[in-house]
Amino acid sequence: MRPLLRTSGRPVVVTNAGHGLGREIALMLAKRRSIVFGTAGSAQEVEDLRSASSGRVSLIACDMQQTQMVNAWAAGVSEAIGKSGLDLLINTAVHLPSGPLELLPLEEVRRGFEANVFGGLAVINAFLPALRMAQGRIVQISSSARDEPQPFDGPSDASQAAVEAFSAAYRAELKPFGIDVVIASMCDLEATSTGPTNDLTRLDDSMTAAQRKLYGKLLRVWMKKLSEGEALGDSVTAAARVLDLAVQSQVPVKAEIDTRA
Repeated sequence: MRPLLRTSGRPVVVTNAGHGLGREIALMLAKRRSIVFGTAGSAQEVEDLRSASSGRVSLIACDMQQTQMVNAWAAGVSEAIGKSGLDLLINTAVHLPSGPLELLPLEEVRRGFEANVFGGLAVINAFLPALRMAQGRIVQISSSARDEPQPFDGPSDASQAAVEAFSAAYRAELKPFGIDVVIASMCDLEATSTGPTNDLTRLDDSMTAAQRKLYGKLLRVWMKKLSEGEALGDSVTAAARVLDLAVQSQVPVKAEIDTRA
């Protein structure tokens, strides 16, 4: 049986660690004395987490849509950790625009796929040499534990379905190298972030009279449901449960994570 994955004093990578669930995961790893590298969306997030972790988390502001930027960052991290290799890569998703598909600009949806799907592929591929050295583990955080897609969340649901399909392929391809790939799936991932509610609020404020006639009532019902979920959801609890899964000696193909306290 594979031993419990040791993270204390070992290098770990967390993508999109500047806020939300990724931030909580990075901070918890830092408290366990892991050497944490990651990406953030802005220089302010980088500085905030460096301060909050007493310098134990090293982030870089990285546009996940830019493969060259991702590759350059990964190369720098791989050089820093050297021959010890990478023990754990936790891939978290960025928030994709929420709203009726009819009203969402296709360019916004395309950018979301570039960040979540292709950006995620770029990160994994860039770190595979380091993961092979340590026979490490990839944990892919997903929001597709639901039985069916939800209204106004089509882009996120679709991108996560693609991510899960790629994760399954990686699992089969990387098993001979001793690399585990596990999906941490959360049907209530939105509860750890106010992004969807903020999106829908902005949309509600900007809709035309015709659009409001089509979608206004359902939009407000869904906003109420999301706000209630945010009150129940807890990103700290979710982060702890993701890490409990990440270090298990044997991991399932897919595990559902409850974000509620």
